[in-house]
Amino acid sequence: MVVLAASIVTKSGKVLVSRQFVDMSRIRIEGLLAAFPKLVGTGKQHTYVETENVRYVYQPIEALYLLLVTNKQSNILEDLETLRLLSKLVPEYSYSLDEEGICMTGFELIFAFDEVISLGHKENVTIAQVKQYCEMDSHEEKLHKLVLQSKINETKDVMKRKASEIDKSKIEKNRAEKGGYISLQSMGSGRIENGFSDMSISGGGGFGSGSGFGLSTDVESFSSKSKGRPPSSATAPPKGLGMQLGKSQRTNQFLESLKAEGEVIIEDVKPKAGQPRSAAPPPTDPITLTVEEKLNVTLKRDGGMSNFDVQGTLSLQILNQEDALIQVQIETGGNPAILFKPHPNMNKELFTSENILGLKDPNRPFPTGQAGDAGGVGLLKWRMQSADESMVPLSINCWPSVSGNETYVSIEYEASSMFDLRNVVISVPLPALREAPSVRQIDGEWRYDSRNSVLEWSILLIDNSNRSGSMEFVVPPADSSAFFPISVRFSAASTYSDLKVVNILPLRGGPSPKFSQRTVLTAENYQVV
Repeated sequence: MVVLAASIVTKSGKVLVSRQFVDMSRIRIEGLLAAFPKLVGTGKQHTYVETENVRYVYQPIEALYLLLVTNKQSNILEDLETLRLLSKLVPEYSYSLDEEGICMTGFELIFAFDEVISLGHKENVTIAQVKQYCEMDSHEEKLHKLVLQSKINETKDVMKRKASEIDKSKIEKNRAEKGGYISLQSMGSGRIENGFSDMSISGGGGFGSGSGFGLSTDVESFSSKSKGRPPSSATAPPKGLGMQLGKSQRTNQFLESLKAEGEVIIEDVKPKAGQPRSAAPPPTDPITLTVEEKLNVTLKRDGGMSNFDVQGTLSLQILNQEDALIQVQIETGGNPAILFKPHPNMNKELFTSENILGLKDPNRPFPTGQAGDAGGVGLLKWRMQSADESMVPLSINCWPSVSGNETYVSIEYEASSMFDLRNVVISVPLPALREAPSVRQIDGEWRYDSRNSVLEWSILLIDNSNRSGSMEFVVPPADSSAFFPISVRFSAASTYSDLKVVNILPLRGGPSPKFSQRTVLTAENYQVV
């Protein structure tokens, strides 16, 4: 057999991962992949399509296709065997078999494809061997990196020493040429203190030739005694300090102008001596399960809803390897509109019959990692779509009206009692303004982003005490369409699925390990158009 290319594409024809194995132009390969969606028909049982020159052997993976492009002389049985091996490798490297998960692990999948197919021919390897080959470390590479880093550190040390020597030579040169007078005057006081009396250096009689004290001695005495002394009010700033103060003043003026334009400036506050830097608290539970739902809603400005979509995931994070051989028992809210789909590596029969999430191989542990790693291990995902407007957690009504030379805009929100919403931000686009709009009345806080011409209405918490609220502001005359689309951001501590983790079942016996559950609902794309 000769495999021309191995790819993962969407059903619309978008190429996510592609690996070419023979000498063929890139335009030719792209043309073959672009023609594939047009050749795939619906309702067909076989998983190959032949054209005049090539054969497409494919396998559906949820909403994607795993595709081999071969010549027509290849053995179809070997093609199918290669396709099955690649289909088993994809879940090993990508825990999320969707477009985002495949793109994030694209390089790992390409390396795995290279181990299976070499110059268009299948290698006699197993899944374990492919993973072993892809994870092998190179001792020579590590040694090369260590030597390179050592040279970089040595070069930095040489640069520091050279800079220090240059600074010292400049100081000595100034002392030798100017006799210390300029340096003393630049330090401010114009007087020298020794152990006996103050002596002025501005006159000619302050130092007698027979005084027995050389100039260098008095300079050292002045330097040693002036350490730690607070400067007097008449002290001039050291050399370069005026430039630093001017630079700092210009920087502050620039930051103030940005703040006036509505930009959020985060100041870098250095910690005090002996004060530790603030860090995230260490995890207290060895196992963390996160229930996350993302809400995509499109509301119409005249009322009604054109889109309502909820996508949820249950992810797992384990700190210690000894706690990785487990199963997760869950409980759902029983909503028939929600369709749950476990990960391909999960035992689907066990989940369907007992609501327990466990790997197909009970002797295989879950991956472990530090708490806070992005995403964790995906165990379960679900989706809900609805046309019922009562499912909307927050509705927005905007009423612009022109009166004379002004436009009065009244906005009100109404929140459902299903959720308590946190950190609500309602962003209203405005026509280009020279000044901030005049806000006459508001339930909450507001901020005007002049750079993007957006008025942000913020409510820290919406609960039973403020299920409705309003805001009114005035701007120059503008068309009503200028205030749309309105974007909304918020989060909640409960979800539509009401999924809960009931228990953690250790497969090696013993007590159940301690675990914590985090639940969050976020508005990913929430608009009024």
